[in-house]
Amino acid sequence: MTTTATEMYDIEDQLEAEIAQLKRDRNAVILAHYYQDSEIQDIADHLGDSLALAQYAMNTTADVIVLAGVRFMAETAKILNPERTVLLPDLLAGCSLADGCQPGPFRAFRERHPDHVAITYINCSAEVKALSDIICTSSNAERIIRSLPETQPILFAPDRNLGRYLARQTGRQMLLWQGTCMVHETFSERRLLRLKREHPGALIIAHPECEDAVLRRADYINSTSSLLRFVQESSAKTFIIATEAGILHPMRLACPEKTFIPAPAENGCGCNECPHMKRNTLEKVFLCLRDQAPEIRMDEGLRLRALRPLQRMMELSQPESCTMQT
Repeated sequence: MTTTATEMYDIEDQLEAEIAQLKRDRNAVILAHYYQDSEIQDIADHLGDSLALAQYAMNTTADVIVLAGVRFMAETAKILNPERTVLLPDLLAGCSLADGCQPGPFRAFRERHPDHVAITYINCSAEVKALSDIICTSSNAERIIRSLPETQPILFAPDRNLGRYLARQTGRQMLLWQGTCMVHETFSERRLLRLKREHPGALIIAHPECEDAVLRRADYINSTSSLLRFVQESSAKTFIIATEAGILHPMRLACPEKTFIPAPAENGCGCNECPHMKRNTLEKVFLCLRDQAPEIRMDEGLRLRALRPLQRMMELSQPESCTMQT
């Protein structure tokens, strides 16, 4: 027996009502990344990119944080909020960048270059954060790099595409860990150009995790939140979006009169989605609130070691900490 569309809407409405009640009962807050499914974005108390979620988690007064994203984001929330219960709807919601940068090899990488400052992208495990000097996000990485003396050697991990982009932007030479995002590395330059010919007035906007070939074709490159802000402020009416397809939902809500086209992958699909992000569902959000599980737990020593580079990120993200504005 199949479920009708009306029945599906009824189920979603019931789940949303029960989630709202559980939030009140638990004094809970739901933080969701832009790459979550639209129904999770719509019930979130705060929607944002990695930097915004970290900042919001640091300042919340809730007793319970539901992090609708991936594991490194929930770990970051726990590092910043040791006294609060942090829940992740699906513990298997990982990250290809974090998976590709394990603590052992990263420690050896650092030991081979002891004079280098390790600036590490937030898309990494708590253990790798603890081995880093400064954490960054795509929103603040350029500012952080520019804040360091030009004579200071830098190693950057784990995203080589973001690292290459930042090296071009800042003129700094950096040793790069050779990791990539499984979503952003699949966009096809050839298919992107074909799409551009079909929509000659469209602007191509891209996340800096994309490969060089795609970034060279982009009219604007920046973090997820900056891409959202750009389409709201731009006079253009059509955009080709080279990042995870979840961002199209807030773009369409903010600018219903504009057209947003997902950039195609090499296989021709225009629905580039992160399978880890999409592991979270409305039902799993309800269950984790009801059962207060899965919960992120962390050894206090590890938490304190991982906290220091996150605090350094927050300090260097402030405009007065930067020698040159971006």
